[in-house]
Amino acid sequence: MAQWNDKIVTPLEAIQWIAPGMKIFLGTGAAEPRTLIRTLMETDALNLQDLELIQIVSLGDLITMKRLETQKYRLKTFFSGWVASEAITEGLVDLIPSRFSRIPQLIESGQLPIDAVFIQVTPPNEAGYCSMGIAVDVARQAIEKAKLVVGEINHKIPYTFGDTFVPVSDFDLLTYSADPPLYFPRWPVDEVFDQVAANVASVIDDGSCVGFSIGPIYEALSKHLATKRNLGIHSPMFTDSLMELVKSGAVTNRNKAVYRGKSLTSYAFGSQELMDWLDRNPLVEFQGIDTVFSPIQIGRNPRVAAIFPARKVDISGRIALHIGKGAVATTPGEAVDFINGAELSQGGCTIFALPSRNLGGESNILLSVEDFPNLLSLRESVDMVVTEYGVANMKGRTVRERAQALIDIAHPQNRQALVERAKEKNILYRDQIFLPESAFCYPQDITSRHTFTGGIEVRFRHIRPSDEEEMRRLFYRFSDKTVYYRYFSPIKTMPHAKIQQYVNVDCNQVLSIVGLVGPSEREHIIAEARFVKDRNRPFADVAFVVEEKYHGLGIATYLYQMLARLAKERGLHGFTADVLATNKAMMHVFEKGGLPVMANLSHGIYELTIPFEGWNKAETLPQDRPPE
Repeated sequence: MAQWNDKIVTPLEAIQWIAPGMKIFLGTGAAEPRTLIRTLMETDALNLQDLELIQIVSLGDLITMKRLETQKYRLKTFFSGWVASEAITEGLVDLIPSRFSRIPQLIESGQLPIDAVFIQVTPPNEAGYCSMGIAVDVARQAIEKAKLVVGEINHKIPYTFGDTFVPVSDFDLLTYSADPPLYFPRWPVDEVFDQVAANVASVIDDGSCVGFSIGPIYEALSKHLATKRNLGIHSPMFTDSLMELVKSGAVTNRNKAVYRGKSLTSYAFGSQELMDWLDRNPLVEFQGIDTVFSPIQIGRNPRVAAIFPARKVDISGRIALHIGKGAVATTPGEAVDFINGAELSQGGCTIFALPSRNLGGESNILLSVEDFPNLLSLRESVDMVVTEYGVANMKGRTVRERAQALIDIAHPQNRQALVERAKEKNILYRDQIFLPESAFCYPQDITSRHTFTGGIEVRFRHIRPSDEEEMRRLFYRFSDKTVYYRYFSPIKTMPHAKIQQYVNVDCNQVLSIVGLVGPSEREHIIAEARFVKDRNRPFADVAFVVEEKYHGLGIATYLYQMLARLAKERGLHGFTADVLATNKAMMHVFEKGGLPVMANLSHGIYELTIPFEGWNKAETLPQDRPPE
């Protein structure tokens, strides 16, 4: 205590050390030195003139529009979201566009000069070191450059591990905080955001490395990721929802290459419960933004899933990011480091998530976002877009294919207008089919995954109009024999006009399931099964096909049993099917499918009738379930 007791001053005494024209770095986000800032704002001392306040992210309520209008202070920030957005628009705050990973270099080089530093710290420990607690961004670089370093001691912030410790000798002055830390309530999550988060989680595989920010999508995401295994955390912010994810056991950080075994972050943002949990918690590592936002460091981790909330998306894949209060990953400058990191990561992907409509009922999927602010025009870097209606894969797709995929996940009431406008602009084919009734009856809940012989994992869902190109590619991978067995004729071509009729199904009459393999962002269809209802009786004609290289794994049997259960749930009494007598493999599928089969051979074709009556083996059939 004797080593630093003589540095203790009151907040007002500390402010007296400020000279006109000084450039003052302020602790960021939840780590704002609130007592020092309040004193700075409320004191009319003559030395407080023409000051520049530099803060990476302004999340607090002390630097207000009213205070900035006095022109005694000028705030510079690298972050246009939250409360700074309005002030920037009014010309009262200066925004410095920059990638976050480059900010430390701006300070180290002197290009962004710093005269004084105000930061929030814990009390010194027995060795004489304070912890910067819940924000480690560029404070280290700022301390090294400043002439005056003032630490605000707050007994209520957690000691955190990592590059957080500062020796008492680095401080010129210390003062005690009279304010609690800046706590933030949990974000409310409605049903739509919960479903968006569930769809995001469905494309995040075990062993992935994820990052969180703040907002309803992240708030809902943790519970949907809780069943995953060996997740890693490399995150700008550590939040309550991330805390819950770690507590669930889904996070081990075992597969990471950067700080293996640790959840890496620069900021903590949340409740008092979170701060108490972080106190002396060895599972969480706080490092500066030169590490956390470094694309190279991010990219060293395998399977990075960079997840961003979006405001709008157009049908070519351009993204308009959020603005205003609540926006964190709000400009391309703040998101691009993690986008680039995901691109460098082996198996990495970028995911943009949003509800299909805004609160006013307007579509969030548009023909163009050209006129929106905060435009991320790097459509080449958008791998997936997610709404409550599903996932649109963008990677490697043409603009036409992207448009169809995004229309598939738009709100059903907006899809027809999007199709018509896209046809007018020649983005979609002029003869593109659209079945309005199918947009509303699409069986969104039919999703499952199963691991077959040899460890082959196949995901199953209902067919979509945007599957046109994948189904064409599947057709051309079939042998002549498979084509003949499936279509009963030697078809050689499958042009757009024909295949679009196949993928645009009337969901009231047809149920079609596709099987997909490969990573979520570049999955391929390898199987399809469907039944078509008989208009005269409660039976349906069933057919299925599996790519040759996946024969013998049990995929056809799985699809058959799945269709049988779904048909029975929909009130059908049985199946019919026509199978060539030479197609012994298909007959074997029917024979071992668990259902009674009555066969009549006529002109080389088995005419099968498969009644459900008396069949009580539903418990043996595969159940639809969300991907694990």
